[in-house]
Amino acid sequence: MNVSPKLPRIAAIVAFVMAGLVALEALAGPIIVLPLALIPLCAGLGIQRKRAWSAYGYAVFTLAQLALVPLILFRQGHSNASLASLAASTAFSLLIAALFLCAGAALAETGAPRGVAWSWIAVSAVCILPLFFVDPFVVPTAAMENTILVGDHIIVQTLPRFSPARDEMAAFIYPVDRKQTFVKRIVGIPGDRIRLSGKVLYRNGAQVDEAYAVHKTEYPDSYRDNLPDDPNTPLVPQGQDMLANHVVNGEVVVPPDRYFVMGDNRDQSLDSRYWGFVSADDSIGKPLFIYYSARTAEQFTAWQRNVRWNRMFRPL
Repeated sequence: MNVSPKLPRIAAIVAFVMAGLVALEALAGPIIVLPLALIPLCAGLGIQRKRAWSAYGYAVFTLAQLALVPLILFRQGHSNASLASLAASTAFSLLIAALFLCAGAALAETGAPRGVAWSWIAVSAVCILPLFFVDPFVVPTAAMENTILVGDHIIVQTLPRFSPARDEMAAFIYPVDRKQTFVKRIVGIPGDRIRLSGKVLYRNGAQVDEAYAVHKTEYPDSYRDNLPDDPNTPLVPQGQDMLANHVVNGEVVVPPDRYFVMGDNRDQSLDSRYWGFVSADDSIGKPLFIYYSARTAEQFTAWQRNVRWNRMFRPL
């Protein structure tokens, strides 16, 4: 194989640039990903030291990430824009992998030491394999306060398949807009009878003790606080169907393969009260812990740091 001797130099420069971009992204966002900048940095340094596997290894790391593409497509629906972005990202990753493979070959042709292969394979496995079982999400709304705050970044277990249980949190595809992911608490499972009276939840005739639920408004709302009741706001078709076909003796009865979900911030949550049930097939997984948390620009002042360090790695 005849490859340009300039390729290793180009690959090293690209590796250093990518390390800088990852570092900048981490400093501007989830700082917890900052150690990932060490991977391209080590690749660049190894290539400069003429280690062939520093180039091969970064190619392997890049190609390993492409194994996640089918999983991303399988997990949830995508808009045309997100599909185009995914396709562009895939093409870029293939180009980077090809560059580093050729750079490794160029180094090998010069008789350069091969270096250590297993360390790069281990790094690729440690960074990529967990993503087959978990998925990161960012929470943009206050619907789950005070359990999950705006700006919390959470890890959700996606495999093995999650079977939601009463009072557990779940991530699922929002049935009204399937490009969105919601996180709510499971209030009712198939067969449960649900009603609200004066903001108090009753399930199967008994009051539910909900230490996690909060109410942050003082004004009453006849429909929000009492279910089922005559809605005082237009409901989407799924919500209308729930009230029309799944109310028995003044209680909402959860049908088979469906769940009734609510946000912990009961007064400010768009949930099953308004758009009906969640299909079991739309369940994505179980939130495990918060891996990063940052206030929005409106939430902190010059006297506060935007990162909430006390929420890092908090279990859910």
